[in-house]
Amino acid sequence: MTQFDDERLVNLAARLERDDPRFARALGAGRPARPREYRRTGAWWGLATGAIALGAGVFLPHGLLIATGLVVMGIAVQLLDPDRTRRRHGSPR
Repeated sequence: MTQFDDERLVNLAARLERDDPRFARALGAGRPARPREYRRTGAWWGLATGAIALGAGVFLPHGLLIATGLVVMGIAVQLLDPDRTRRRHGSPR
């Protein structure tokens, strides 16, 4: 490899470590973890929590609980969007 290629690999490794340190550590240890873009556990928990709050708000006629459930579910659905990072950076689909 040329010196230019080595510099590019070092820059790529540094950017990966900065962007997603958990993934970089796991990759270096030989046990690859999911990259940050594919970790959606928190979004699923938010969706479940919002659904429970919405259901409880409908069961016990309580408008604030219904609104809370809808808002939490809306946030969770936004987090589940697979094209979220691409649209945020402005690149076309």
